[in-house]
Amino acid sequence: MPEQSRRQFLRRLALRSDAISSTGDKTLVCIFLRGGADTLSMFVPYADDTYYKIRPTISIPHPKSGKGVDSSIKLDDFYSLHPKLAPILPLYKEGRMAVVQAVGTDNPTGSHFETQDQMEHGDGFKKTSGGGWLARYLRARFGNSLTPLSAVSIGPMLPESLRGAPGASAITTIDDIRIKAPCENPAVVVQALAALYGSEVGLLATPGRDTLKLLARVETLRASEYKPANGANYPDSNFARGLREVARLIKSDVGLEVACVDLDGWDTHFVQGSVDGQQAALIETLGAGLAAFDADLASRREQVTTMVITEFGRRSYENGSLGTDHGRGFAAMIIGEGIRGGQIMGNYPGLNEAKWVLGPAGMEVHYDYRSVLSEVLTNKMGLRNIDAVFPGFEPQKVGFTA
Repeated sequence: MPEQSRRQFLRRLALRSDAISSTGDKTLVCIFLRGGADTLSMFVPYADDTYYKIRPTISIPHPKSGKGVDSSIKLDDFYSLHPKLAPILPLYKEGRMAVVQAVGTDNPTGSHFETQDQMEHGDGFKKTSGGGWLARYLRARFGNSLTPLSAVSIGPMLPESLRGAPGASAITTIDDIRIKAPCENPAVVVQALAALYGSEVGLLATPGRDTLKLLARVETLRASEYKPANGANYPDSNFARGLREVARLIKSDVGLEVACVDLDGWDTHFVQGSVDGQQAALIETLGAGLAAFDADLASRREQVTTMVITEFGRRSYENGSLGTDHGRGFAAMIIGEGIRGGQIMGNYPGLNEAKWVLGPAGMEVHYDYRSVLSEVLTNKMGLRNIDAVFPGFEPQKVGFTA
């Protein structure tokens, strides 16, 4: 954490009179696949012969292709799973993961920046609600009773989705959260401040003590080696390390309500690959990280809902550079207890792109992305007024929750 950010974090923490009041009884984990992920390679419409005709080199082999570990994994009579996503197959089979097909925005530009910005602000095309959609959710549900550990982004800066949140911090690791002491022993400083606040009354006494309680809790985490539960094996990737830190915060009971983790690099215009190559490597990173995170939080599954989205999918057919260009609809993933999982929801739009006249072609969008977010917020996170998050938007029922 940069020094200025660290000082801002501690300053915000010190001014909270309820520094450990946020319950964290429900935690939403938002994973953004930046660059436009080709979800047609993750959830393969193997029963549609057109898929193999228009993707002669980058298609994922049919479940009955006879290619062993390189064959896709059958999910139902129409869809199969990329073999690199095998680690999350148990989540699907156990009914804790649902996939919603044909999700997207009304943005016709095909611009990464514009579409990501629109999604993170929770808007329709050319409309502005102000701030990020997660920030509005946090304000609507908790008001100002949040701490800098109520909403966390793993990385050097806050995403736009958290812009304007009353309590939000960007960190790389829990080790960032510490009082910098010249003696390299922050415990000495904490002890001195504890003695001061223990004997003082006044404006800063209560928030000071609450702050020290939270810092002491974090210091305990820093001092002890974190051991993932249930044999969870986090891969050596920035993405997996980020999920590991999120799990660590959830299990530390510091009141984490929202966590954001990015996985970049999905803009595969050139030599995308099939079961190997640049995209397969990203898919493997995603699957292995999610599986480790799920295993680590087995005792907290009732508490945690994880959502995986991207700004848009890719074109249905491969281009002349053996890759895919910017498309439209994508498949969203929702993981958690109480999910009507074990199925891919939504009507399959088909792969005929002739109907698209303006903007990038690709899978037709059947569900506005805000409908998916709305169902998560209302049915999983306990939000009562969705209009406070998406003003003027009427969500379409998707059905992955009861």
